[in-house]
Amino acid sequence: MSRIARLAFIALAAVTLPAAAVFAQDWPTKPVRILIGFGAGGGTDVATRIVAEGLSDVLGQQFTVENRPGAGGTIAGGMAARAPKDGYTAIALSMGHAVSAVMVKQVPYDPVADFQPIGIFTNSAVVVAVGKNSPATDLKSLVAHVNSQGGKLNYSTVGLGSTQHLIAEDLRQRLNIQAQAVAYRTTGEVVTALIRGDSAFAVDLYHAIRGQVDAGELRVIATSTPSRWPGIMNVPTVAESGIPGFGVLGWYGLAFPAGVPQPVVNKMRTALTEVLARDSVRKRLEGVGAIANLSTPEEFGRVIQSDISGFREVAGKAGLQAQ
Repeated sequence: MSRIARLAFIALAAVTLPAAAVFAQDWPTKPVRILIGFGAGGGTDVATRIVAEGLSDVLGQQFTVENRPGAGGTIAGGMAARAPKDGYTAIALSMGHAVSAVMVKQVPYDPVADFQPIGIFTNSAVVVAVGKNSPATDLKSLVAHVNSQGGKLNYSTVGLGSTQHLIAEDLRQRLNIQAQAVAYRTTGEVVTALIRGDSAFAVDLYHAIRGQVDAGELRVIATSTPSRWPGIMNVPTVAESGIPGFGVLGWYGLAFPAGVPQPVVNKMRTALTEVLARDSVRKRLEGVGAIANLSTPEEFGRVIQSDISGFREVAGKAGLQAQ
């Protein structure tokens, strides 16, 4: 590089870096949209709307949630990855982001490189549930009950290749449970199958079935979380129940498209920290079975990569192919 070129590069850097900082000082000057790859009313949607309301208050601009369901969340992912890198489009991600990277054949983006993680903002529990009339009271008795039927029983899940299915399949493989997956379209149908005794067990997010658990129609016999979960502290973890080291923690996080200026990312994180420190926000999240917990961007990125690797291994062992 010539001396003139070097001076030009240094001059450009001197102008560009302050410009990014100035841009961040003014950001946001208009509404920010947060894309969600799933329908309204789901866990990602509810938790994100709680946080979006707080961000609107802290940053003085409206943060609007835009549901773009379909193709395992990849429609919204593609929109976010292609959006301008100006901080006015973000996306709320969940474990489904890692699952779609494994189970969707043509993902229109790189699930890691095309996104700038802001942080996981809340965690949720994944649980093993049975119907109220099931003889199973824990994982050990569940395995004994199912396997005593010689492979005649099944477990229910929301869609083949879903997050719930892959976690249930991982559990089935490790415990050698002799049951087949039966897919339903919605969690409501999964719950109905459990209550009627059409399926032996299901794996789902605790907040998704909490109403039926509180009503006594379902029982939670184990949590997949690394430690016991608030609100159901009497329920042992899967690790305590026979699979040492097993731990799956549900998560919801926010990300920008890759390339958004770092000062904007930092400002968003500062605002998110303030939002999650509010008792009112924490209580609302707890009300839907989620615990406020802000990670660093680096931690978030590692979680995504780890989940993709883990789900790919489970799918391979189960012979599940991307669709």
